[in-house]
Amino acid sequence: MTLNILGLDTNKTKDIAKDLNGLLANFQTYYQNLRGIHWNIRGKNFFDLHVKFEELYTDANIKVDELAERVLTLGETPLHTFDDYLKTAKVPVGKNVSKDVDAVQLIVSSLTELLKLERQILIKSGDANDEGTNSMMSDFITQQEKTVWMMNAWLGESV
Repeated sequence: MTLNILGLDTNKTKDIAKDLNGLLANFQTYYQNLRGIHWNIRGKNFFDLHVKFEELYTDANIKVDELAERVLTLGETPLHTFDDYLKTAKVPVGKNVSKDVDAVQLIVSSLTELLKLERQILIKSGDANDEGTNSMMSDFITQQEKTVWMMNAWLGESV
């Protein structure tokens, strides 16, 4: 087993970095969806949702940077082209979403996909003793589960 400068197995960190790049691509798609619904939201809930969507895209933008920096910390190169993002992402693309319910449902479905990916990374990073990635995924999951709960409450649905 070869260890990197962090004391982690290089084979495991390459695999984790690959998964982090996949998560990065999905977060970039999620971020762009949030920008689009922020710009295009219409209706009686405009004022509340416009502000909420800005809060969410600001948070997503921070997470994109954290993911890219974690990939670099693990010794790999982060994905950085829209072409790579589109080939890799599983998060649904929201185009011309302007209705409040559709926008919130897009957020829930996007977060559901992100949570799946994060839980897979959490397992791998735990196995690799990669506490930096593990902690990041735990924080992301905690925040996103709360957002899913809140969005479902707004929709009048349970989690």
